[in-house]
Amino acid sequence: MAEVAHKSDVEAVDALAKSYNDLTQEIGKVIIGQKDVVKAVIISLFSNGHSLLVGVPGLAKTLLVSTISEVLDLEFKRIQFTPDLMPSDITGSEILGDDRKFQFNEGPLFSNIVLADEINRTPPKTQAALLEAMQERSVTISGVRHKLPSPFFVLATQNPIEQEGTYPLPEAQLDRFMFNIPLDYPSYEEEISVVKSTTANNKVELKNIVSGTQILAFQELIRKIPIADNVLEYAVNLATQTRPGTTKATQMVNDYISWGAGPRASQYLVLGAKCHAAVSGKYSPDIEDVQAIANYVLRHRIVRNYKAEAEGITEEKVIQSLF
Repeated sequence: MAEVAHKSDVEAVDALAKSYNDLTQEIGKVIIGQKDVVKAVIISLFSNGHSLLVGVPGLAKTLLVSTISEVLDLEFKRIQFTPDLMPSDITGSEILGDDRKFQFNEGPLFSNIVLADEINRTPPKTQAALLEAMQERSVTISGVRHKLPSPFFVLATQNPIEQEGTYPLPEAQLDRFMFNIPLDYPSYEEEISVVKSTTANNKVELKNIVSGTQILAFQELIRKIPIADNVLEYAVNLATQTRPGTTKATQMVNDYISWGAGPRASQYLVLGAKCHAAVSGKYSPDIEDVQAIANYVLRHRIVRNYKAEAEGITEEKVIQSLF
């Protein structure tokens, strides 16, 4: 079993777990239910990854992101993606100043948390500009590289129902997102609470729990957390099993999957498991931590074939069969 090497690292993991509990309590003052979604978003942020939220309108996606940015004491900007949005509308552009010299005018991407609302509504050229910034953590305008703020976190949303007039993200671009997080309708009791709180004149004051500097320290800590060889091998094995036609592929994968997850999935399974263990107060991840985040990492990295669609076999069903 892997162990945390230094006492200071043990204390740091304890501090991270406490911060996570404080965060979820504070977010819970505004966001009712959706505990798994909140947990997944915080794990991806602490792991220095981006997330894609998939859910029908009205499930408080924007409220969730703005609430998280408030309790994290981070700058938050929302970009509404539309068919006429240009790359310069999000990255920024050069404008002629009073001194007749070109000056760079920063776009909304220059923020700590960026909500890319309905990312599949904008053409591929604008999608590519956002995804390049996610990967490089910078934008290049007129040959000059401009670094984005740190920490930098993109949370994109997609409506899974309305597909007319949309530009679905290609698999290579979906791969840039660490997590694909599904949002479901609240339970009856949760919806009662939501309606009560949102139709009354209640104003909730939120406290800043974690600073940007602390988040950067947590991101560094996650990478330092040790992982046992058998757990790491389990994570890599899980990703390789999704690839049809390979020696490790299962019968279900060969029957229903046309394309499997790449090596980035293995990396995110390990990072996500480390962070899931840390927020749970554990000093090293186990196989249950890998399984806890596997759906978020793999569901957008495997492509079903026509047979799976015809028989109603979902990505989640295939992933569960691998456990």
